[in-house]
Amino acid sequence: MAKVEHPLHALANYLPDGAFESVVQLIHQYKVHLTVTRARKSVLGDYRHPAMGSNHQITVNGNLNKYEFLITLLHELAHLLCFEQYRNRVEAHGKEWKSIYGNLLKAFIDLNLFPNDITKSLNKTLLNPAATANGETALLLVLRKYNPVQKDGIVVLAHLADGSLFKEIKGRTFRKIKLRRKRIECIEIATGNVYLFSALSEVEKVNV
Repeated sequence: MAKVEHPLHALANYLPDGAFESVVQLIHQYKVHLTVTRARKSVLGDYRHPAMGSNHQITVNGNLNKYEFLITLLHELAHLLCFEQYRNRVEAHGKEWKSIYGNLLKAFIDLNLFPNDITKSLNKTLLNPAATANGETALLLVLRKYNPVQKDGIVVLAHLADGSLFKEIKGRTFRKIKLRRKRIECIEIATGNVYLFSALSEVEKVNV
């Protein structure tokens, strides 16, 4: 996995206006080695605690829009703060981490860095944040609206109406049926087989 090291002044390019000073203060205070990586499918960010004299290490995907980058960074900083306070004595995404992450989010919400729709969605997550950023489906659907590059003809599956036809990344054609909890039930046209897709799946709408 290719990684790119960035001096701190370059970090401002990845953050919303007004966030840089507060983020840098946390990075300096806790001696964080921050690495911006290329896109990873499985994670948006990662935290590793110090070992054998090393600093705290955080990685964040560099392809995220500024708001998603900041929220992912705060998610990982919450792991750092939880480790500083509890070491490995608590669950990774237990109530202690949720409390710390919620407080971090609140502090940055109070800086008025986010558009109103993101702020509204963040406020809903404060009391019980998801264990992973990908678990915050409603929040991510709002955040993805702010991606600087929108792919022509590509939509998020959650935004398609039930009954719509679409093609997934491998070219197979499906019909969207309905939402089942956090996954969307779809039927493959060629076989009639039923599949469950993430609501965040990027698909190509088929016009009929």
